[in-house]
Amino acid sequence: MDFAAYGTTWKRAREYVLTRTERASGLAKRSYDLRHAGISFWLYSGVDLADCARRAGQSIEVLFRHYAKFLDGARDQANRLIEQSMQECDRMSQGEVPEG
Repeated sequence: MDFAAYGTTWKRAREYVLTRTERASGLAKRSYDLRHAGISFWLYSGVDLADCARRAGQSIEVLFRHYAKFLDGARDQANRLIEQSMQECDRMSQGEVPEG
């Protein structure tokens, strides 16, 4: 693979699709930045850690090391899902019909 050509192509693509302000901000300066953003988004969205690791081709240990700041968001999302399930169980135990 010709990494110099790849870098040149990436730079041209950024110039074509991003505004001057976006380019100046460093947005997607490297193609790796998109990968990092994708994994961060999965974690923030509450995707299971094991699934994120599998999709990224990494171990869970690597996710903890490099994406720890996003795991707090994942924890919050998990807590919301658990709370919703607990509320659903309470409603069902009181004889209410489940939603959905």
